[in-house]
Amino acid sequence: MFTTLISASELAARLGAPQLVILDCRHDLVDHSAGRTGYNVGHIPGAVFIEMEHQASGPRRAADGSFRGRHPLPEKTDFLAVLRNAGVNDDSQVVVYDAQGGMFAARVWWMLRWLGHSAVAVLDGGLAAWQAAGQPMTAAEPHPAQGHLNLRAPLVESVDAAMVLANVQSQARLVVDARAPDRFRGENETLDPVGGHIPGARNRFFRENLEADGRFKSPAQLRAEWSAIVGDEAAHLIMQCGSGVTACHNLLALEVAGLRGAALYPGSWSEWCADPARPVAR
Repeated sequence: MFTTLISASELAARLGAPQLVILDCRHDLVDHSAGRTGYNVGHIPGAVFIEMEHQASGPRRAADGSFRGRHPLPEKTDFLAVLRNAGVNDDSQVVVYDAQGGMFAARVWWMLRWLGHSAVAVLDGGLAAWQAAGQPMTAAEPHPAQGHLNLRAPLVESVDAAMVLANVQSQARLVVDARAPDRFRGENETLDPVGGHIPGARNRFFRENLEADGRFKSPAQLRAEWSAIVGDEAAHLIMQCGSGVTACHNLLALEVAGLRGAALYPGSWSEWCADPARPVAR
């Protein structure tokens, strides 16, 4: 069972296995059609496309009209239906991939764990590693049989804005922000109309988890780098980013490093800064 990363060669050796489900999670934060367009041109054989904006995210507004962030979590039952339509069963080995260094695949990886499914792994190096290894691609879209995945106890923790706000005062947990340093400093008005970060947060840009070829650094290197920021355990951590997507990349890196137990703040900066009453640091 693969629960964090799987290599292109390991996936290729299992291609076509009855319990294998592959999910293509490609996306572009500016051009929302780019993921599906790329999938239609070519994808890993058997892969089912997962759309980030609607299938892997819920409505941006809550019932009371409050803004929940750019990529809030959907209802668990809604995402469960998406996975069942993709053919996921309780005994499925799920592999997720993208073409963006794992930033979107890691979000879907975390969401399966949120539903209680442990056998899910991110393709290390993504589609680039698959193609570099000379592995096959296809434009044929699969039509999997309906899956029967069931909800189980979550394997991950999430926190809401109220909990993060209380933590600003208590500083009981360390908030780690996965955005690029310029965004953390409040210098990128294109992506963050309200600049800055949550008071007390530290910055760890998600791409620092990767080697130059787009694969994750070794567990030992990740543990050394993360331990220098957060210490030798992760249960006191809250991961956030712009909208709860790339924060999951840091959560995956922590899991690879053996530092388990950090929580996700799904609303992240986009939700946080939508309320001017919440404090901002720069």
